[in-house]
Amino acid sequence: MDYTTITLQIRDAIAVITLNRPDKYNALTGQMRAELTHAVRHAPQEGARVLVMTGAGKAFCSGQDLGDRANAANPDLERTLREEYAPLILAITDCPLPVIAAVNGPAAGAGANLALAADVVIAAESAYFLQAFTRIGLIPDAGGTWVLPRQAGFARAMGASLFAEKIPARQAEAWGMIWEAVEDDAFDSHWKSRAAQLAQGPTEAYKAVKAAIRQSFENDLETQLSVEARLQGGCGKTRDFQEGVLAFLEKRPATFEGR
Repeated sequence: MDYTTITLQIRDAIAVITLNRPDKYNALTGQMRAELTHAVRHAPQEGARVLVMTGAGKAFCSGQDLGDRANAANPDLERTLREEYAPLILAITDCPLPVIAAVNGPAAGAGANLALAADVVIAAESAYFLQAFTRIGLIPDAGGTWVLPRQAGFARAMGASLFAEKIPARQAEAWGMIWEAVEDDAFDSHWKSRAAQLAQGPTEAYKAVKAAIRQSFENDLETQLSVEARLQGGCGKTRDFQEGVLAFLEKRPATFEGR
């Protein structure tokens, strides 16, 4: 696929997807959603061991580009969500690689929930998250009503959704919405260091971690113990497990191959 609204670069096993409509604050169009979904699914096939999403310019993503529906008198929002947003969000959550959202600036509306779909969210201190939907008479979508209560709790999810107020990165960190907020000057080097760490790690174990933690929300303890046993059994058969144990016994850093 030839990308026109994003870029995809893969280097040193790190795939970086950059939302690339800086003049529109990286607002989402149908074309961008299709390209993002393709890139997320494609990166693991090209040798990537970690996936990063970030934005060009001053914003991460300002949400749906309302101008993208300018020619539709009655936009079919249900179709858009079912056929365009749902595949994108599921591609991110089901990706076999660790997914980092490097939130370089404002993340609003569907853009906020695109970021929150990632496994790890690292935000610049000046960034913020905004569930802007009620400002135009809508509800949080793109997975927002699922992820917010689980990450921030019922009261904060409800308040953020009803009042549609900005949540600064430091506040999002304190609430547990994101992994960490980083000073702006250190942001680029920090997320790149985090991505490099994961790119050199036990990829199959990371895949299993994602599966286990995401399934845990739907399982009782007995079921989750069974899930852990099954996934751990698979990890125990990998070369990276053998290398990890050997490195521990030899008191040296492990060299993981991702298999």
